[in-house]
Amino acid sequence: MSPASASADKTERLLNLILALKSARRPVSKQKIRESLPAYAAATSDEAFDRMFERDKDELREMGIPITTTVLDVLFDDEVGYRIDASETTLPAISFEADEVAVLALAARAWSTASISGAASAGLRKLRLSGVEIDESVAAGAEPRIRTKEPAFEAVHAAVSALQPITFDYRKNDGELTTRHVQPWALKNWHGRWYLTGFDVDRGDERAFRLSRFEGTVRRKGRPGSYAVPSDHVPEVALEAQLPEPEGTAVVRVRHGRGHTLRRYAQRTTEVDERWAEIEVPYRRGTTERDVVALGTHAVAVSPPELVDGVRSALRAVLDAQTVPAGQGGRPDDVPVRTGEHA
Repeated sequence: MSPASASADKTERLLNLILALKSARRPVSKQKIRESLPAYAAATSDEAFDRMFERDKDELREMGIPITTTVLDVLFDDEVGYRIDASETTLPAISFEADEVAVLALAARAWSTASISGAASAGLRKLRLSGVEIDESVAAGAEPRIRTKEPAFEAVHAAVSALQPITFDYRKNDGELTTRHVQPWALKNWHGRWYLTGFDVDRGDERAFRLSRFEGTVRRKGRPGSYAVPSDHVPEVALEAQLPEPEGTAVVRVRHGRGHTLRRYAQRTTEVDERWAEIEVPYRRGTTERDVVALGTHAVAVSPPELVDGVRSALRAVLDAQTVPAGQGGRPDDVPVRTGEHA
């Protein structure tokens, strides 16, 4: 039997024991427990059953689940029964302050365009059924959105949750299509894109994969729970480790209170005035341009020229996509794009 299968059997046995002892109106004898639960009934001997039952009792007590022992017959004090008092294991009613409910509702709304929006909606329904009043208009007009348009998101999310190995076709930076076999560890939205981190079985090392580069169907390859995520795994560290080497230093002006992603990598920060600061960050072609463009009017590319040109090209592409042809109204085609100057 594999370790994962043994662990699943043990979990099922413990749950069945909890349900049996918690639902019993009177203490249950050890013999009755053995006859009632298949896992115990399958024990090869009385000694094997006793060892298994004693270990399970100790483990439940270590979890904080109290098992009471009661003498079944005053004339025979060696015959005892076991029971779990429901009042000792039932959580008290949970109440929320108005601001806490607002945060929960806002979190559920954030996932409304995502593939796990059903789980978020189910959570709100449970709150309503328990008597918690949900304000449907909370934060209207200022709702966050966690978008998961990548077709692979749902399958990858399920694999991460189930600790189930997967295989998929992946388009590398150079355009080559490869088939990868991975033990999924975590999903992370990083720099506006979704990434999977995990163990690449073929390469024998940790890797990160951008979901937008998945092609075709994500296939499950292996049993759920067949591996464990390292306790020291931090997705951000894994993603940063795979960034390309910097090609130099970039200088970017950012408004105060903005550009936190860029500021994380700042090697030097200079206050310009009451609105702007100038930061020096490692320049990684493509990545730095994307971070600057994402800030819109809250950032200005100063140097190197490659960064300024890359930001200008990206902004002009956005402008072209929004431009209405002449004669149909809208903005003119020659609106200047401002880079490399104080906006």
